[in-house]
Amino acid sequence: MTRAFGNWCLFAAEAVRWSGRRPWRMVNVLKQMEFVGVRSTPIIVLTGVFVGMVFALQTGKAFALFNAENLVGATIGLSLTREIGPVFTAIMVVARACSAMAAEIGTMRVTEQIDALEVMGVNPIHYLVVPRLVATTLMAPLLTMLFNFVGVMGGYVVAVGMLHIAPGPFLHRLYHYVDPSDVFGGLIKAAFFGFAITLISCHRGFYTRGGAEGVGRATTSAVVLSCVTILVMDYFLTSWILEFISPPQL
Repeated sequence: MTRAFGNWCLFAAEAVRWSGRRPWRMVNVLKQMEFVGVRSTPIIVLTGVFVGMVFALQTGKAFALFNAENLVGATIGLSLTREIGPVFTAIMVVARACSAMAAEIGTMRVTEQIDALEVMGVNPIHYLVVPRLVATTLMAPLLTMLFNFVGVMGGYVVAVGMLHIAPGPFLHRLYHYVDPSDVFGGLIKAAFFGFAITLISCHRGFYTRGGAEGVGRATTSAVVLSCVTILVMDYFLTSWILEFISPPQL
């Protein structure tokens, strides 16, 4: 495990080093942004709406026991922006985009297309990994913002339409308690998640061995490792953000 982690660190350092070198290959970056961002929009909207609706239903029923239904809006806003939005968005990106990255790069490895790039004098990390790394790191915060917005809208519909919570207090508490630093902290999380899951997926694909079966194993391990990494990173990033960027409000 230590050897594998060291190998991944070297791969990540190489990707970061090549990300600052010409040529920039903006066409490849835009293609990856379209693949990761635009094509992920439907699944982000669908999951965001239903997560917000379920959260409103659960918190609304629980807060009704204490006559605190007016806090549902603030609770949904804080939970989505600080925690649920970045984590769920990253997991959706792993499931839809990063798994495809691992499979695509793994297929290129077992069919010797990556070897062909090296023979032609093209660095495969610069050509294959850097555009995906830049695109996912940029698109993950944007997708998180979309997730937060539709999640709050879904929560509003359930809270006002089904639980009969007055819309005024819902929106007032949401506006009063959700600070811009909460949103900013969540977007920082999303960028870190996007950076890490791209490197994990590309690394698993880049070192694929064993033909079609190896591609399957690389894709599965990329998804599992990425999801575990998101949850582990979430704890440490949350501790850092609560300490320096978005301290709890009294």
